[in-house]
Amino acid sequence: MVEGRKVVISAAARLHLGFLDLNGGLGRRFGSIGVAIDGPITRLSLRHARQPRAHGPDSERASVHLAVLARRFGTTNSYALHIHEAIPAHTGLGSGTTLALAVAEAFRRLEGLRNDWREDIRTLARGQRSGIGIAVFRNGGFVVDGGRGPETVEPPITTRLPFPRNWRILLLQDASTHGIHGDQERAAFSALAAFDEAEADRICRLVLMQLLPALAEERIVPFGEAVRSIQERLGDYFAPVQRGRRFASPTVSAALDILRREGAHGVGQSSWGPTGFAFSENLAMAERLEEVLRREGFARSLDISIRRGVNRGARIDAREEDDSVMQESELTRIN
Repeated sequence: MVEGRKVVISAAARLHLGFLDLNGGLGRRFGSIGVAIDGPITRLSLRHARQPRAHGPDSERASVHLAVLARRFGTTNSYALHIHEAIPAHTGLGSGTTLALAVAEAFRRLEGLRNDWREDIRTLARGQRSGIGIAVFRNGGFVVDGGRGPETVEPPITTRLPFPRNWRILLLQDASTHGIHGDQERAAFSALAAFDEAEADRICRLVLMQLLPALAEERIVPFGEAVRSIQERLGDYFAPVQRGRRFASPTVSAALDILRREGAHGVGQSSWGPTGFAFSENLAMAERLEEVLRREGFARSLDISIRRGVNRGARIDAREEDDSVMQESELTRIN
């Protein structure tokens, strides 16, 4: 035990833009598209303590992860866990995976254990369908994973590209509702009809031959058209378990319709929602779109914010308990 030492982890949210193949006819299923964004974030600190304690948003869930890790490694230390900020749970922004990996990274750093994120995701049961939350926690960026096969431990990352620095993302959060999760999510997948193979083929072609090349060339129009087309196909497929709607929140859906008419690119819903998003080519365009929504009164029911993509992984620092002496000269990226 290192007395007085505290580890602080800051990790970004992510957007889940859709699945590649829900048909699974080739032996692999799912395959996800995602991007790290600069907010909301999860930021937590962990240190040794005489008595265990945890506080802050989502601290109960974080404490469960910490207890699982302590049992796994046979540690008998007590910990003070403080969740300074947390990505809202069940909003489509990857809160669960981000929180679990942040707790695991803090625990390993504090206890001087070798980094092993693959073991952590198995221990904490993350990455069951998607690998993008794990990927952006480690390295940020725009990522595509290869889905799950019969022997997959975690979905392999097949593509990682930097997100353009000038592009912006308009984020629409509806705090009045939550996305499908847990047992409800498992029931939803069981209730849905088989996904059409031709639709899976089309989505894969859109990703490989339009979305990714447009992103690499920073051409937002074809990028946005690909996102829109993918979102429409998947939204229609999931509509039967979303009360017949393409998007989970009617308010977000109405706002996205306006953004589409006003020239936003690639509007859609992240994961099960209710969070919606739209891309813009620069800050000025994003600010204009935000002002349109505020004039229409959406700020009364939605949290509207402008976000950037994040091309780095979670930040970690270790310091003395009084924060006066940094143990690392600067924040570091997970390798």
